[in-house]
Amino acid sequence: MTVRLPEELDRALDAIAEAEHVSKHSLVVQGVELVVARRGRRSAVDDAIDFVLSHDAELLQRLEDA
Repeated sequence: MTVRLPEELDRALDAIAEAEHVSKHSLVVQGVELVVARRGRRSAVDDAIDFVLSHDAELLQRLEDA
């Protein structure tokens, strides 16, 4: 895979890699891992909300009316 970054972003990545003594590749992998994890958490939260709304609709209605 080839990744073409805007020049400014590439310079920023160079600076971070140098400061942390890691490769740019390593930083890109970390970034992708963060995106994947965030999306996974968002999906889990959405699923949990859907579950509560469908399984506890009556309880939620009673709480709303209280």
